[in-house]
Amino acid sequence: MRYEEYRRFDAVGLAELVAKNEVQPDEVLEAAIGRAEEVNGRLNAIVYPMYDLARERARAGLSGPLAGVPFLLKDLMQDYEGFPTGGGSRALRGHMAMEHSVVVRRWLEAGLVVFGKTNTPEFGTKSVTEPEAYGPTRNPWNLDHTPGGSSGGSAAAVAAGIVPAAGASDGGGSIRIPAACCGLFGLKPGRGVLSSGPHHAEYFHGAATEGVVTRTVRDSAMMLDVMTAADDLGGPYLPARPAMPYAELARREPSRLRIGFTARSPLGTPVDPEAVAAVEGAAKLLEGLGHAVEPAEPDLDGEQLARDFLMMWSCEAAATVAQIRRDTGARRRDFELDTRLLAGSARSVRAADYLAALTRWNTYTRALAAFHERYDLLLTPSLAGPPVRIGALDTPRPLRVFGELMLLLRLAGPAARTPVWQDQLIANLAPVPFTQLANITGRPAMSVPLHRTATGLPLGVQFVAGLGGEPALLSLAAQLEAEHPWPVQDPPL
Repeated sequence: MRYEEYRRFDAVGLAELVAKNEVQPDEVLEAAIGRAEEVNGRLNAIVYPMYDLARERARAGLSGPLAGVPFLLKDLMQDYEGFPTGGGSRALRGHMAMEHSVVVRRWLEAGLVVFGKTNTPEFGTKSVTEPEAYGPTRNPWNLDHTPGGSSGGSAAAVAAGIVPAAGASDGGGSIRIPAACCGLFGLKPGRGVLSSGPHHAEYFHGAATEGVVTRTVRDSAMMLDVMTAADDLGGPYLPARPAMPYAELARREPSRLRIGFTARSPLGTPVDPEAVAAVEGAAKLLEGLGHAVEPAEPDLDGEQLARDFLMMWSCEAAATVAQIRRDTGARRRDFELDTRLLAGSARSVRAADYLAALTRWNTYTRALAAFHERYDLLLTPSLAGPPVRIGALDTPRPLRVFGELMLLLRLAGPAARTPVWQDQLIANLAPVPFTQLANITGRPAMSVPLHRTATGLPLGVQFVAGLGGEPALLSLAAQLEAEHPWPVQDPPL
């Protein structure tokens, strides 16, 4: 199978070719590997090839709705038995997974052919993909810019045509941010819809979820059906599912939707005119499709939400570092300085403060629910501006030196309470201030690639739905895709 033919099909289309015996799984796989070998040296999207395993699997009898389709896992939480899950960290290099993650089992049961793992920032803690362990992943549309994070390796691989879909996950925007940066569709399912097992009941109090990034809406819908194909009886929830498959619901015309939109950053930080134009253009397109669209936003304290998110995010980092050190014997220096600083800042968090922040999640959830009583969807930019340049979000050197000293003196906790430290944390969220709300509230959300900047970079818009809103998001996305098809050609690598 030549690459030019391979690139014309999405995952559903490739599966149909295999099912009709028009092409063999090993031919499809070799097209994917060939493309990976051609472009990955410039992108650094795949950090762990699994070619031999994939070739053996492609020659075996495969079954399932996506049998024979090449696929990549995100190298974070998506464990493949007998292979490393590095999490973007030196501390986990060579640490073998003892069993498949539940979501990986679902993908294998669907017949997907996994042939590698994609780059991610250390433990997924950043909105760019630039880990010290593996180096930065670059955006196929402009190699000087980021593909976003933390699923940046997967998004770069899909945008570059290596695979039509790839594994991703989202704890603060990590599906939607890279989808927006790379011109892809990215759906974050709601809390409890997908399993985080077997080693976790749920990630980050349910704020994080597994998922995929794709080129087409129908691929994401099919993937959601695959990932919810069976219940995880050891999990904390028995998720409610619609009466029919998501793939079928995505094909239905949406009803007339009430949509409130805003381009104002909840942090009060600047929003680039390109991001404002993306939302205004989407609003105009939606009006033309018959939807009711007007300016509106949830009534909540966005800066307090960000501080609560970051405080609990730092505690999550501290727990992760401590667990890895216990399990592997890793040294402190095996972790990036930024990770150690984030974890060190958690030493200033009292249990009562942590629980107070967690309790405030309910306040934000109630505020968003009140918004959804008036509007079916919230429309915002996915990003506050175009994808940033590689290195743009590096911690400033003076702060790194200060942080090293505080860690040495075991004063990182008190230092984290200083205004300069708090301002730096907020500054890191300023490029991506819109996505955390859906994580904290557990609501489904998506990024749709409706805009291109004047320099040709992708810039998506975000929609946030209420509980159980995945069908509404998918059907609207399919309508937008049909009305305003996004580019599917190869980027200028």
